[in-house]
Amino acid sequence: MRIFKFGGASVKDAAGVRNVYDVLQKTGFDDVLLVVSAMGKTTNALEVVIKDYFDKSAALQSSVQEVRKYHNAILLDLFDDDKHAVFAAVNQLFAELEFFLAQNKSPNYNFVYDQVVSMGELISTTILAHYMNYRGVKTHWIDVRQFVKTDNTYRDANVDWELTQKNISKNVKKKVLNITQGFLGSDENNFTTTLGREGSDYTAAIFAYCLGAESVTIWKDVPGVMNADPRYFENARLLNQISYREAIELAFYGATVIHPKTLQPLQRKEIPLYVKSFLNPELPGTAVSKGADLEPHLPCFIVKKEQLLISLSSIDFSFIMEENISEIFGLLHQYKMKVHLIQNSAISFSVCVDDKFGNFPQLKTTLSKKFKVSYNENVSLYTIRHFDEKAAKMVEKDKAVLLKQVSRETMQIVTKDPENIL
Repeated sequence: MRIFKFGGASVKDAAGVRNVYDVLQKTGFDDVLLVVSAMGKTTNALEVVIKDYFDKSAALQSSVQEVRKYHNAILLDLFDDDKHAVFAAVNQLFAELEFFLAQNKSPNYNFVYDQVVSMGELISTTILAHYMNYRGVKTHWIDVRQFVKTDNTYRDANVDWELTQKNISKNVKKKVLNITQGFLGSDENNFTTTLGREGSDYTAAIFAYCLGAESVTIWKDVPGVMNADPRYFENARLLNQISYREAIELAFYGATVIHPKTLQPLQRKEIPLYVKSFLNPELPGTAVSKGADLEPHLPCFIVKKEQLLISLSSIDFSFIMEENISEIFGLLHQYKMKVHLIQNSAISFSVCVDDKFGNFPQLKTTLSKKFKVSYNENVSLYTIRHFDEKAAKMVEKDKAVLLKQVSRETMQIVTKDPENIL
């Protein structure tokens, strides 16, 4: 079985849905499992719904209706008859969303988040499955929450691999086009969980591992894995073939084409990963597999925006020793800070983190009891794999460098616009 993952950009409108059908016409439908994200910016729109819900805003109903109108426009473009069963199916999902918002009693933001944003994937796959059937392709729609079982760490759930393996290996149909949702799972009480933002790639890898799949293909709006994000760097070049190790390194440092958790299950079973363009499906794209090396060997640039640089120093000029560092990392874990870079000296410790849950104010209060705390918000972290002097100078040009760290293969630089330095 082959696993195909289509992200939100590939199904952002009716033309995108039709293009998925066209891609499958060229690659084949049989013995394929599609993992599909929410359409376009639906997850962002549902985050607005959640905000309005917690703010008890009068705009809640209209924010829900915006999401409904967006999907209804796609439906009307795809289907000639507004009495088609897909309309009732999508309406039922919106009814479930509205029922949850009316009846929920939990004050837990992360729990509510997962129950609400999951509707994006459920709706997109419902539409896609009905459209494939409409075009004469028999599909098997799968509710991924009945297959991928997790703990109850809402918004960043951990997979129960044993139970998930059992569910998937027994219940996925062969020789048909299976369609399921990325990003989602469920806990032991069958409440919806999510695997972290952009977790649909990880879902594809989970199914591939559990099924012993032939391959995984991630369909993107770029030709494959580039040596730099074209949004931030000119003359980005395609990497034709890279190893699992190199892909894991690039993902770890923040390359957005492949989700960081995706590679490990594929590597364990040596399942090849392809990153290809849904706009030009016949192009070879990038192959990620065992033993392959970077081709060609050139610098790879990764940038993470809106990061937070925290610098700690001892109040009494005492050394920051192992026990202090252990305590600091315990707090970073407690407040869910994603660490991307650390640097320490005898009496100081700096760390560049992603505060995606907005917990820094509480962390700062706790740290201030023992350390002098300084920080810079909205910094950018540049990572250059296989750096050279020319690459380093290009990144540093016209930027204020707050922190720089160099190893044999990798250079990392934290920068900020000079006028915004605290």
